[in-house]
Amino acid sequence: MTRSACFHPVAAAALLALALGPTLAAAQSRVQYGRITNVTPTTVDSATAQNVGTVVGGTVGLVSGSGQSGSNRALRTIGGAAAGRGIGTITGRSQAFEYTVLIGGTSTIRIVSDQAGKRVGDCVAVEQGQFANIRLVADSRCAPPPAPRPAAPAPAPAAAPASAVPAPVPPADQSAANACEQAKQQVLSAETDEAFSLAERRMRLLCGE
Repeated sequence: MTRSACFHPVAAAALLALALGPTLAAAQSRVQYGRITNVTPTTVDSATAQNVGTVVGGTVGLVSGSGQSGSNRALRTIGGAAAGRGIGTITGRSQAFEYTVLIGGTSTIRIVSDQAGKRVGDCVAVEQGQFANIRLVADSRCAPPPAPRPAAPAPAPAAAPASAVPAPVPPADQSAANACEQAKQQVLSAETDEAFSLAERRMRLLCGE
């Protein structure tokens, strides 16, 4: 499989999000684009959850309850009967990675996830709602804006760099992020092993793994 094939889940997630319709209304994520500048294998434990500025995504984000002011812990408390043991089993056999992502050339986000296969230089979307996710996206999402045409010789007032203004998020990317958010909610609410297995497979598809 070529790396370009990694982008197919974005389209699939967007199509499924449209099919789900109003059920996604409460599942909204903030989407930011950036390039990976560092990848470090890591383990997930209580110390990781306490690292200031580190977001925990992927399946490990469901069990760690970190990065969102305790909201994940609250969700686990009211989660389905099968969710706790299912998430614990998946997380226990997963290798985690800490990805450092330069957002818009101006700020850095660190996100720990069990999603593998991402490399330094990759363009990714960092999705943050009640949960977090990192997803490979088209390289054009991280391309700098076109250079402005030469201005008149007269000095212009100082302005913020163009890279500091985030580009609009395409509707397909927003729908994909929202679908991933809802899929993770369904994983946590699973009451049976069968429901958990189905929800976990949907999460893998919709979150770009």
